[in-house]
Amino acid sequence: MAQNLQMCEIGDDLKEVLKKFRHRKEKNIAAILMKIDTEAMKVIIEDRFEDCDINELREELPERQPRFVVLSYVKKHNDGRVSFPLVFVYLCPIGCKTELSMMYAGTRNALKNELKLTKDFELRETDDFTTEWLEGKLDFFR
Repeated sequence: MAQNLQMCEIGDDLKEVLKKFRHRKEKNIAAILMKIDTEAMKVIIEDRFEDCDINELREELPERQPRFVVLSYVKKHNDGRVSFPLVFVYLCPIGCKTELSMMYAGTRNALKNELKLTKDFELRETDDFTTEWLEGKLDFFR
């Protein structure tokens, strides 16, 4: 099965944007929403969000198409500390086309590795992308 997964190109321009995003200094929630251009077989930026919240971001996600989200999040801990984890979310809704799902799955690890991310989560339903869901996932990384 793994040999059937096709990886799409991650262009140098996208790599540079992601590198800058990784090192951003702002202390608010921001995100980059990415999709695969199936004609060019390349990962592209669909949208960027600054000073947003999870609800705004969720409203921009398609219900039946996969997406990659890189999220710079503001995590407030119970002891008063604040951290700014960089999170990778792979959204692959139930019911999306199999070939599209496989393209995203084949590209997921390369994109995650390019960002050097350890906080990598998968969602099968757009509606599940909530603050509560994300907080629960991040609690593991205390």
